[in-house]
Amino acid sequence: MLSQVFIVSFSKSLPFPPLAQAVSTLFAVLLFVLAFSVAADANSKYASFVIDANTGKTLYSRHADSPRYPASLTKMMTLYMLFEAMDQGKVSKSTRIVFSRHAASMQPTKLGVPAGKSISVETAILSLVTKSANDAAAAIGEHLGGTESNFAKMMTAKAHALGMSNTTFRNASGLPDSRQVTTARDMATLGIALQEHFPDKFKYFATPSFRYGNVTMRNHNRLLGRVRGVDGIKTGYTRASGFNLVSSVHTGGRSIVAVVMGGRSGSSRDAHMQELLAATVSKGSKHKRGGMLVARSGGTRFDLDPVSVAGLAPGDIPVPAFADRPVDAPAPVAAAAAVTNLAAAPAPRPPEPIDAIQMASAPAPRPAEPIDAIQTASTPARAGWVIQIASLPTQDEAVDYLRTAQDRAGSILGSRDPFVEEFEKGGIVYYRARFAGFDSKSAAWGACKALKKYQYSCLAFDNS
Repeated sequence: MLSQVFIVSFSKSLPFPPLAQAVSTLFAVLLFVLAFSVAADANSKYASFVIDANTGKTLYSRHADSPRYPASLTKMMTLYMLFEAMDQGKVSKSTRIVFSRHAASMQPTKLGVPAGKSISVETAILSLVTKSANDAAAAIGEHLGGTESNFAKMMTAKAHALGMSNTTFRNASGLPDSRQVTTARDMATLGIALQEHFPDKFKYFATPSFRYGNVTMRNHNRLLGRVRGVDGIKTGYTRASGFNLVSSVHTGGRSIVAVVMGGRSGSSRDAHMQELLAATVSKGSKHKRGGMLVARSGGTRFDLDPVSVAGLAPGDIPVPAFADRPVDAPAPVAAAAAVTNLAAAPAPRPPEPIDAIQMASAPAPRPAEPIDAIQTASTPARAGWVIQIASLPTQDEAVDYLRTAQDRAGSILGSRDPFVEEFEKGGIVYYRARFAGFDSKSAAWGACKALKKYQYSCLAFDNS
């Protein structure tokens, strides 16, 4: 009950008579809700949907049937097709998947398997649920469909058979393609289908990390191990889609699938997902409706009308401003020493799980204007003089960090070209947060010097 928690904490601080206090509190809450609604409506990429996976009851819906780009959520369907092939005996966990030149040429993030080499089906699965490897997705598509484009047709046909009538796939990875579209509702349908049709394989989505060769690959889903009951399933990001997330929650007999699409940063997307779960998980049923909600062929058995949550209409649940990190709480990493220090540091201990039902007391994200021009590790590295301000364990964190830096130090970085570059050190993958667009050594060095007053460590170098 997000607004109810806000009312209690706000009203205690008001020195007004009871009636005036109540009116002031109600006005503040209305402004609070309106501000979030305006922020979400201003973001054309945003959509969200929450469904009770026990009964099919819609718990929350906003732009749930509007077309959106799936990005790496596409790999959920790639895995659905692979799991189905496993159940049909066409492949096993040990079957080798050979990488063609096409698969090996995929943009990062990727495993980097050379053309002609192969990996096992299980390794391919793990690479998709953790690293979201684009080359492995393409190789799976070619193995099952002959060509990736033919596999995409198979994916689309399967999606429509599952009731995902507003989804079209054009590749197996989710790499940008303007014709590859879906909806938040369709992604929730797929999330439920994966659980119902492959209960023994759905556990792969909860894999925290896996080791390929000498490299440890962490799961991009930051809610795993942080929010109690979350057991998957997939993140996604491209510039066109924004930050996407499909979450599955099993707690106290309840089963929830929630979708957030179009976030302006990974951290704000995750925070909003926690808000939605806080407002809806306790409203889920502990009793499962008989039979499957998603038939293997023939569509779904969902109730399409949202129910009220905590006495609020669905539109009253605060929706995201998708803010960046607060500007008064920077966490810079010394770029010059980042490779050594991060590689040598032990993996952080996972935080205690947050009960999704108790998350309603968490503060709302701060509104901020988005910066949509950040290039991720899926694009080629920049040549010429660049500066590096951090080295971080996930791409989402690197993008967030760049955006915050550009927001705080706009006079220095506002016209520069932010990008993320992936690298591996000591068997662990990291992501460098960098800016390009400097025409000389003196310009890059001057930027680093100017950034000191913002408490950013900085390294300037020629990346040619």
